[in-house]
Order: sequence, then structure tokens, then C-alpha cells
Amino acid sequence: MAPTQVDPFDADIIQGVADVLGETREGLTNSQIDQALAQTRIPNVSPGITKRHRIFNALAAHQNKNGNGKSLVALIHTTMASVRYRNEQALHARRIAELNEVLIYAGLAVNEEGRVIRLKGGAASTLDEAAQRAGSIRSELRRRGTHRRVLDYCTDELLQKNNFHAMLEASKSIPARLREMAGIQGDGASLADTTLSPGKGPLVAINDGVSETDRGEQAGFANLVKGILGMFRNPVAHDPRLHRKVTDDELVEAFTMMSMVHRHLDTARRAPAP
Repeated sequence: MAPTQVDPFDADIIQGVADVLGETREGLTNSQIDQALAQTRIPNVSPGITKRHRIFNALAAHQNKNGNGKSLVALIHTTMASVRYRNEQALHARRIAELNEVLIYAGLAVNEEGRVIRLKGGAASTLDEAAQRAGSIRSELRRRGTHRRVLDYCTDELLQKNNFHAMLEASKSIPARLREMAGIQGDGASLADTTLSPGKGPLVAINDGVSETDRGEQAGFANLVKGILGMFRNPVAHDPRLHRKVTDDELVEAFTMMSMVHRHLDTARRAPAP
């Protein structure tokens, strides 16, 4: 059921919506924001600043003036109308999922038509409740702090609830990053050995490599990467989906380990290829 009376939204809700619609890579363009604000008759009170701040300022100012949250709902209806995404269905699904992770704290959601509806269960009050009620493994993974590089590789698969292929695509993020950091080609265990093995450089070092402890940690990290690829990528790459089921729990566990690898690589020391 669509809301008829809309109470003012907390600043955190407005900011969350602005963050989704004004996201740097996949958010609305500056011209799309200008067009949407004009179409909904929301004054653009601070042109020339970052997209998300411009959206937040416009919504907050309009809400303060009118004493209700109708402007936020109107902007979502305008920017999320399904007809606008007839050639970008995956982007539409991603934005809906991200908006719903915010709006659930106000007891609202965006449906597949891009319309804001009121949820029967009311507003969520905790992170656990929000993730559960959002009905998406992606929401739970984001709540757990899954590394952005892992999610970037499998967003569409997660939205399609396709755990099998989400596991496969996410696991590709690690060798892709090693190739990027080391500037070499290769794949699988041989790539992990070439880039991470303490006896061969390493090309990508997670510590100073001075002490025996450092070298042991580096070797352990190389083995961890090889283990992740062997356990989570190779089986799903070779087995038919029909014969292998990947549960939500397995996916969360795998993504936790992949995220740990990426966080080590965030601070790793890069060395040029020989």
C-alpha cells in the first residue's frame, strides 16, 4: 500500500537515499538530478556541489519548509519509475535493493514498479532485523562488512538469488586483483605462488618480510589464497549447477574469507614484476 500521509524523515534516512541516488559510479548523472528536481518541483538549493550532497540539501530544505516527507517519496517515484530503466534492468534492481536497505528503517520499501509502499511490519529498528526483513542475502553481506571488491563482482547474481554463480564470480576478484597489483598474467595456484610466495619475491607483500614470522605469515597468506580458489572457485567452475547447491551460510562464510584477503591486499606493498 502506497503511503498517503508521509511524516518527515530522519536526516539519516534522507542521507541514505541521497547516497544511493547520488552514488559516484552508478548514481544519477548531474543532468538527471537537475531534471528530477525540476520535475518534482524541489528547489535545487545548492548547485555545484557533489551529487549526494546536492540531493540531501534539496530534500532536507523542502521537507523543513513543508513539514512532511512527500518530496523524498516524489523524487524516488520520479527517478525509479520502471519505464526509465527499460534498457537497464540490472541497474534498476540494484538501486531498488539499496534504497530498500535504507527505507526499511522508515517502514517503507520500493516495489518493482519504482513506487514507494508502506510495509505491514512497520519500521526496522536494528541491523539484524533490517537485514532479515530486506529479504536479501546481499543486505546481510553488506551488514557484515563484505569487501566492496567482492560484491562488485557478483551484484547481479546476488540480486537474482543465484548463489552458485555469485560464489564463482566473487572468487574471480582475488586473482584479478593480484594480476592488477603485480602487473603480470596467470591464474589459480600458479598465480598465487608467483605473486605471493615469500621464496619468489614476493611481488605482492603483506608485511616487511624481515623476520621469520613475516615470512611465515606471507607463506600462510599465499596458501590461504590457493585454498580459497581451490575450495570456492574450482568446484563451482567445474560442477554443473544442478549437482551443486550453495547455501546462504556457505556464501557468507566464503565471502568473509575473500573479504579478509582483500583487506590484506588493501595495505599490501606492491613490487614491480622482475
